[in-house]
Amino acid sequence: MTNPDDLKQLAPTGKLRGGIVVSPAASAFFAIKDGGGEVRGVTVDLMRGFAEALNLPLELQIFSNSGQVTDAVASGDCDVAFMPQDAERAKKVEFGPAYYFISSTYLVPAGSKIQSIDEVNRPGVRIVGISNTTTVRSARRTAPNASVEEVPSVDLMTEMAASGKGDAFALSHDSFAGLLPKLPGARVLTGHFQQTGIAVAVPKGRAAALKIASGLMEDAKKSGAVRRALDAAGFKDAEVAP
Repeated sequence: MTNPDDLKQLAPTGKLRGGIVVSPAASAFFAIKDGGGEVRGVTVDLMRGFAEALNLPLELQIFSNSGQVTDAVASGDCDVAFMPQDAERAKKVEFGPAYYFISSTYLVPAGSKIQSIDEVNRPGVRIVGISNTTTVRSARRTAPNASVEEVPSVDLMTEMAASGKGDAFALSHDSFAGLLPKLPGARVLTGHFQQTGIAVAVPKGRAAALKIASGLMEDAKKSGAVRRALDAAGFKDAEVAP
């Protein structure tokens, strides 16, 4: 039984305000909106499970990139969310356990001569990444000779890839599976320039909230809820974080 005072620290409004990041193509992290505007995905299923376990109404908050959801959690406007971990983000929020590990690489558009991740790190190569994300920060760090442009959403990135406004597009491997059909001739480079866990996060200075969220995350892994959420979203080969 969760202590009522601890629960109030996690959900001060009496609702669980859960942050979800939406993209045009689903991944183990990104949710999608279906034809009726309903949000579906791994993180949505996990957040619903959290609210149910806590016996709280769920208020989903929708964001278009992980930088936005980080800022919402950091400010206390969002109670709990899932996001890729990195040192920069850990300055703003408190992380609990990860449910999945992502590997980031590049997509290159049709006709590109780039064959490897190493070839992206060259003068004149234009990298496009999502603003204020661990992936774009890692791209800057690992490809210092290239130029990096940040855009606010995967939608815009996809448009740029289709119209040739960039040479290498940075995202996680699993995110590209849904985008490739929209980009004929595009290729995903093998290997990765970053690996990181997607973890549960709460605002800083809320030890009781972190303990509850961490417990919920571990329970979701042990009970098979994470496995079921990945399977339901079509990611049967994705491994649950240990």
